[in-house]
Amino acid sequence: MNSDKHKFLTVSAAFFLSMISLIAAFDSLDPNGKIEIKWDVMYWTADGYVATVTITNSQTYRHITSPGWTLGWVWAKREVIWSMQGAEATDQGDCSTFPETIPHSCKRDPSVVDLLPGAPYNKQVAMCCKGGVLTSWGQDPSSAVSAFQLTVGRSGSSNKTVRLPKNFTLYGPGLGYTCGQAKIAPSSAFYSSDGRRKTNALMTWNVMCSYSQFLASETPTCCLSMSSFYNSKITPCKACACGCQDRATCILSESDHQSVTALNAPTNDSAPLLQCTIHNCPIQVHWHVKENYKGYWRVKITISNLNYRFNYSQWTLVVEHPNFNNTVEVYSFVHKPLTPFISKNDTALFHGLKSFNDVLLQAGPNGNVYSEMIFQKDSTFTLEQGWAFPRKVYFDGDECVMPFPDSYPFLPNLANANPILLSTLACILLPIFLTLLS
Repeated sequence: MNSDKHKFLTVSAAFFLSMISLIAAFDSLDPNGKIEIKWDVMYWTADGYVATVTITNSQTYRHITSPGWTLGWVWAKREVIWSMQGAEATDQGDCSTFPETIPHSCKRDPSVVDLLPGAPYNKQVAMCCKGGVLTSWGQDPSSAVSAFQLTVGRSGSSNKTVRLPKNFTLYGPGLGYTCGQAKIAPSSAFYSSDGRRKTNALMTWNVMCSYSQFLASETPTCCLSMSSFYNSKITPCKACACGCQDRATCILSESDHQSVTALNAPTNDSAPLLQCTIHNCPIQVHWHVKENYKGYWRVKITISNLNYRFNYSQWTLVVEHPNFNNTVEVYSFVHKPLTPFISKNDTALFHGLKSFNDVLLQAGPNGNVYSEMIFQKDSTFTLEQGWAFPRKVYFDGDECVMPFPDSYPFLPNLANANPILLSTLACILLPIFLTLLS
């Protein structure tokens, strides 16, 4: 009886956790954003097949950064990988039962990584060798696809004998992606370079992987701070927004950083080394309402990298604000509207200009990028009630922690305005008032 109860609780807990993962994986701003793994069997061999595996990042604003993706699976039978092009297995495994030709990998659960740029030409295939880095589809679709080829043995040589691999995993580069089961799909079509001949894969299956910030990190990775021209108050990021930090493990100043010579040398340590802040976030986004004109208003947005061990290549920023449908000009950033829902146009994707500011350098004097934006006013425009500030902000696909609404820079009124401001207004309005009376 106790055994049945324990089994029931275990199954219930597993179901509950899986449901949380599914819910956390849904992104309302990118509802169709996934990573698709397509496995095309191109031709049969004596004991298996040759397949082309294509990894497509269809996510609008989330990319895979260095050191890149790692793809894993479990073979359904006793398959081996005889050879690979465009990628390599990280572990050969035990191939002692092969006295003559040694396979590339004999592991039942291989892990595969992309080859680095500059790999030997005879090891390359089309769309390979990017070090596992994939841009988001919204930035550059041509760089959002990676591919490799593998020769599989001991698998059978027909559609009836081949079994689909199981338990696919994708690290991009860390945790965060959950992959579904492989499913048979209509055979992929391929066209010759002149477009006159069409061929088909002998067998095709697909795997879909979705991202969850909940699985990727125990704590948030960025936060938002605010300021405005009409209020001297700066709204900082929330305290401990990304977890509370031990002051002994962060850098207080640039002089402290320079004194630690080991930090200036290349390192494989992926653990962040952050600047000491109250919020403990690697990334801080600052939104400043800069100026107010008759028919327009101006904002400056700054992204600061507070991690001394990481450069953010091909970064992305997504902002929700109701005035984005009236964007007039964006300086220094590439701007694209995001419209996941036809009825709304209040979200924008930003990323850097290639070879100018598409890399956000590690913490230090150059560890920030910024741009200014001009918006046209419409009937909804107001500086009251925090309307001029974003509703949500995402950096590299992860949602940033927002300040509390009651801490936003407020618009001064006559009841609590600065005395200097009141006297200035009096000097301007009094002559007008006296003229009207006369």
